[in-house]
Amino acid sequence: MQKAEEVLEGDLLTFWRLIRIEPEKWSEEEFGKEGGGFWVVAIYGRKVIWYNDIEEGFNVSDYKSYGVIDDYSCEQDDLNWTLIKLYR
Repeated sequence: MQKAEEVLEGDLLTFWRLIRIEPEKWSEEEFGKEGGGFWVVAIYGRKVIWYNDIEEGFNVSDYKSYGVIDDYSCEQDDLNWTLIKLYR
């Protein structure tokens, strides 16, 4: 995350600063049980940015209940690219 923050600038950096949180483990029913969940790093409305340690990349998913990722994704994106997708 630190490397991603170093290259962010302008509106994207402002957006990141508004939505980021201290990383915390959230559960996910399909594949998250084995590792005790996945690390959520940002919340925007009803969406979260989270790190998939199985695929080694960041993803955007919906959530209905705080602490539970609704949709499993297996992108292998850097945080910057995931943030751009959400920002758009």
